[in-house]
Amino acid sequence: MSHSTPPGSWDGSWYRVHTEHFEAAFLPNADEDLESVDNVDVFVDLKDGSRWSATMITPAQVEVIMARWAESGEAMGGRYFWCSDGLIVRDAGISSMTEVLVGLVENDEFTQVLQRLDT
Repeated sequence: MSHSTPPGSWDGSWYRVHTEHFEAAFLPNADEDLESVDNVDVFVDLKDGSRWSATMITPAQVEVIMARWAESGEAMGGRYFWCSDGLIVRDAGISSMTEVLVGLVENDEFTQVLQRLDT
């Protein structure tokens, strides 16, 4: 798995990555190292014009959130984690997350995994 600098560019708050299959717009925190991103919203525009979204998150970050909720009482004291367009990925980083998105397109699984935004 590649952990090099992601092939993208900044557009305001968005980090945009272009591939042969799509353009992905990631919304990392302002000073976050792109290859350490472990919880990020992404909007993906496929070549067919359709638009999709996901919240990409690592298992380690899910655990951090659930531990915080155990303290705050949210989500029944951290007993569950849920988000409407969640996609759990093993590895942190925009490069790794982009590779997952490319793999989903190439394996024809993309439309089953991400949330379609347009109708």
